[in-house]
Amino acid sequence: MRPTSLWQAARTLGDGLLQLVYPNICWICQQRQSDLRDGICQICELLLTNEPHATCPRCSSTVGPYVNLDAGCANCKDQSFAFDQAIRLGPYEGSLRTVILRMKQAGGVDLAAVIGHLWARHVGAKLRQLHPTTLVPVPLHWTRRWRRGFNQSEILAGALGRELGVPCRPSWLGRIRRTPPQIRQTSAQRRGNVHNAFATPGNLALTGQIVVLVDDVLTTGATAHEAARALRRANPERIIVAVLAHGR
Repeated sequence: MRPTSLWQAARTLGDGLLQLVYPNICWICQQRQSDLRDGICQICELLLTNEPHATCPRCSSTVGPYVNLDAGCANCKDQSFAFDQAIRLGPYEGSLRTVILRMKQAGGVDLAAVIGHLWARHVGAKLRQLHPTTLVPVPLHWTRRWRRGFNQSEILAGALGRELGVPCRPSWLGRIRRTPPQIRQTSAQRRGNVHNAFATPGNLALTGQIVVLVDDVLTTGATAHEAARALRRANPERIIVAVLAHGR
């Protein structure tokens, strides 16, 4: 077993033991609370799920209350996307940003499962109205997944799928090219960075299906666009992107 897996296993075991010994400890603030719901206290749940802004239905960016969004917002109206719609839990800031960063650390697999369940409860009704037929997580390159030990987007998609009663299909999309991190790149650089980075199985057929593409963060939409573009080759009816947070 590689060192990362050993650390992850130890951290996961430690988190599990903590919940057994101290069952009233909130997963988020890590304080003893008496009002836990699925391991999260009411204050932390409110901080994670409170959406204070209007959002663009095309890219999920924060927008003003009186913006005309018929063709998208200022961030996306000049962009071409292979997906039809994007929804988010909230902006990439505060407690939500902190939790997402914690999920990506060694041992974050259990936290991702907890957050996935919370997300599913809050977004389930909205997603049901879109009549999804399958969920597909945005994949990591195999080398990155090997180092981390898990893909947080796959765990999130699994939680959404269980809430919706919709299958999660991680094998339907693969990352065939390892790319540098998107952080600190321009929008154009991000698109070039992930161009042709995803592929689907050659025999995949999605005719008539409404696919929810699941990821943790959407910023410019470059990664989601490329992932959706790969899925488009299988001819789905619609592709909806669902993310925990939208960044700037």
